[in-house]
Amino acid sequence: MTSLRVHHVGLWVADLEGMRQFYVEALGGKSGPRYANPQTGFRSYFVAFGDCRLELMWQEGPGRREPKGEGLGYAHVAMSAGGRDEVDARIAALRAGGARVLGEPRVTGDGYYEAIIADPEGNPIEIVE
Repeated sequence: MTSLRVHHVGLWVADLEGMRQFYVEALGGKSGPRYANPQTGFRSYFVAFGDCRLELMWQEGPGRREPKGEGLGYAHVAMSAGGRDEVDARIAALRAGGARVLGEPRVTGDGYYEAIIADPEGNPIEIVE
C-alpha cells in the first residue's frame, strides 16, 4: 500500500459564508462551489490551499452546531489513499489491525469515496480516494 497524505481537514463553523470569505480573501484560498444537502440541512465549502483543502461545514436544524458551544471547530482529518481500491484495502487492513470503523466505504453526497475510522482516542479520520 502507498503512504497516505492529508487530503483535507474539516471545520464546523457558525458563519459559513463569513468563514469562506475570510479563508479566501485574508488567507488566499480558492473556494469550490457550495455543497448543500436539503434533506439534512448540511452545507459546506472546500477551500484549497495548494494540494490541501479545508472543508468548512455548517448545518441547520436540530443537529446544528451552536456558536460558542461544543461542536464548533475541528471535525475530522481526511487522508487520501489514492483511489477506491486503495480505500477498500486500507480499511480492510485497519479493521484487521483492530481499528474501529465508524463508516463503511461509500460515495458521499458531494461525490467523495470515503470510509471513516476512529483513532485510538476516538477522533474521526476519513480515508478518501
